[in-house]
Amino acid sequence: MPELPEVETVRGGLEPVMTGRVILRADIRRPDLRWPFPERMGARLTGARVLGLGRRSKYLLIGLDRGETLIVHLGMSGRLLVSGGESRETVGVFHHAHPAPMPHDHVVLDLEGGARVTMNDARRFGAMDLWPTAAIETHRLLAGLGPEPLGNAFDALHLAARLAGRRTPVKAALLDQRNVAGLGNIYVCEALWRAGINPATRAADLGEADIAALTLAIREVLIDAIAAGGSSLRDYRQADGELGYFQHSFAVYGREGEPCARCGQEIARIVQSGRSSFFCPGCQPERSPV
Repeated sequence: MPELPEVETVRGGLEPVMTGRVILRADIRRPDLRWPFPERMGARLTGARVLGLGRRSKYLLIGLDRGETLIVHLGMSGRLLVSGGESRETVGVFHHAHPAPMPHDHVVLDLEGGARVTMNDARRFGAMDLWPTAAIETHRLLAGLGPEPLGNAFDALHLAARLAGRRTPVKAALLDQRNVAGLGNIYVCEALWRAGINPATRAADLGEADIAALTLAIREVLIDAIAAGGSSLRDYRQADGELGYFQHSFAVYGREGEPCARCGQEIARIVQSGRSSFFCPGCQPERSPV
């Protein structure tokens, strides 16, 4: 499932193509993805002008001039792909021509200027919804989310407060979207390695120095991943169809049995709450509870 860097990369690819453009036609080719689409979604999108694109956690937010925001979640296999047209920032530079329709092209938005944005989702775990922009934070998918890890509200003081007294493993605590928004399995594993913290360590047992290092590591790994266009492991593609490249920089994720680039020990894997956690036993040793 795409995490924060992948969604941010998609947002960045769509923003110059969509912002300021009118959606001339919204072709809704099925009634649902993971959940039913909102009533009259095609009619509500057709004729609307895109005011801007944002992101909250792993959700793409497309603001419209009709006072609504289109919320998009890519799910396991969703892609938002651009074809045709030109962006306002690259007038005269056209994207590749519209491809032939694919079996899993479920929503197609034709934009002023000739560009097309297609939602392709083979597994149909993605989602789209329309919600009043003024009340966007009340949407059930967004309500209760923690701060953005690249925003000013996320710092060591916040993280320390959220982890204090918690006996759950730090890995699980970081995946809890109420503590910090947008992190998933890949970037939590990578951040814990950078901070030298074992994923099984109880959250309550982290000291001040641990939390400071972890806060910095989370920010740095996300910034590095966004710069690389995210990570393409299975289905993820950028808006122009290109792969992300951060998977080539993984220190631990998916590297069980390979040598750690920092100390040379073999990368290990454990299963926590049904998910694989990758770490280096040398750089991230187990510690006794405080």
